[in-house]
Amino acid sequence: MGFKNWISGLFASDGDRSPWGNFWFEPVTMATMSGMRVSADTAMQLSAVFRAVGLVSGHMAMMPLVFYKAGTRKRVKHPLLKLLNVRPNRWQNAFEWREMLQGHLELRGNCYNEIKANSRGEITELIPLHPDRVKIDLLDNGDYRYAITEQNGTTRYVARGSIWHVRALSSNGYTGLSVLECARESFGLGLAAQGYGARFFANDAKPSGGWIEFPGTFKDKEARQMFRETLQQAQSGNNRGKITVLDNGMKYHEVGVTNSDAQFLETRKFSISDIARWFGVPPHKLGDLDKATFSNIEQQALEYIQDALQPRGARWEFSIVAELLFDDEEIDVRFDYRELLRGDSAARRAYYHGGILDGWMTRNEARDMEGMEPLDGLDEPLRPLNMVEESDAEKLEKEEAATELPLQQQEQAGDDNPENPKQPKESAKRLRAVLEGNAARLARRIVKSSAVPDPEMIAEALAVPFEAAHDWCTDLQQGSTTEFITQSLINLGDTA
Repeated sequence: MGFKNWISGLFASDGDRSPWGNFWFEPVTMATMSGMRVSADTAMQLSAVFRAVGLVSGHMAMMPLVFYKAGTRKRVKHPLLKLLNVRPNRWQNAFEWREMLQGHLELRGNCYNEIKANSRGEITELIPLHPDRVKIDLLDNGDYRYAITEQNGTTRYVARGSIWHVRALSSNGYTGLSVLECARESFGLGLAAQGYGARFFANDAKPSGGWIEFPGTFKDKEARQMFRETLQQAQSGNNRGKITVLDNGMKYHEVGVTNSDAQFLETRKFSISDIARWFGVPPHKLGDLDKATFSNIEQQALEYIQDALQPRGARWEFSIVAELLFDDEEIDVRFDYRELLRGDSAARRAYYHGGILDGWMTRNEARDMEGMEPLDGLDEPLRPLNMVEESDAEKLEKEEAATELPLQQQEQAGDDNPENPKQPKESAKRLRAVLEGNAARLARRIVKSSAVPDPEMIAEALAVPFEAAHDWCTDLQQGSTTEFITQSLINLGDTA
């Protein structure tokens, strides 16, 4: 560390305008009508601001970014994912980096990264830049570049293509609007109320000041001033809190303004709600539970994801596609919100159960969402009707189409042709094959569904009386093998 930098660490302040002083690297504080000067550092002294910025930044940092092939849900492996999800530069991990950048966006409306690439054009590092040190330098040709103030006070200029710039809501298309600038009066009111509360309790929760009633008159102005100074010395410093002794008929009167008259608590509560509105965060997330109930707090949590986090995520997603990816790569960038959308155990169970039974979710997908390893044989969706796997359903449909006529109708059709003397034996063989095919099909269906078979379906498929089919279904033991059920159905058909 150089001598000047070491000296600046000891003596530099906001008023130090030397090249190594902090004056050039801190945002200009903004005066408010409440008399408070608001900057990023002073605003973060408000618990509601600190909580709102930390909450949103933390949630945006914890969600992984996923690349999909454009227009599909097929994941794509890309070298940029390691920078965005693991280590963007040499000294930061992805969580710290994204949390810091989102904090810049929340308070200042802009976040900047200098893009470092190798000779092949591949991005190797994303170096964050403090927004207070970056300015837009408009050029005569209508383009612009970035002016970056270094630690030593010098300015260097960087081409637009070498800076990844994410903007908040913008009014000029170049820079995002700073919440500090727009909300300075609101933040100033909160800081003023906080300062008032600190001074109030510093005075033992009593209004400071009062007046003394003196029945007589002082000899002259100097005597009045001397009495005032003597009284103040007796009540300040080490003498604070000691009893005051008045003579000559003097009486002390406190100022009649109370904390309730100033509506201190109401002002503090309003400040929390107002800050929540500025950041688009539900008040209960900042500790204001006045209007939160057990029935609506879960809905407010979902609205927080949909109304607060998803628009912020879309800002990152579109910026990554436009600034960090090539146009011909055809990649969609998405944040994975599944961790934040998980409800309680009962809600998750109902969600997975409905998805699996309706056939739009596989069992392994449900296991993956719960952080469990996939199991063999659980990658196919189930059909809602009979709960069979898709590959088996097509085979069953073909078998059902081949055996649409009941056995009695097929037997009757075979007996109506007297011209062929071999027909009775061949018809018997065909009927036997149909019987065995129907029995095997029904057995697979019974085992797959793990449910009590329908007697009417058995009677129709095997052309047996309903009573016989009903008795067979009643006597069937749960857990029987496919081979056992097949042979039992064949025996039922033969008996009938």
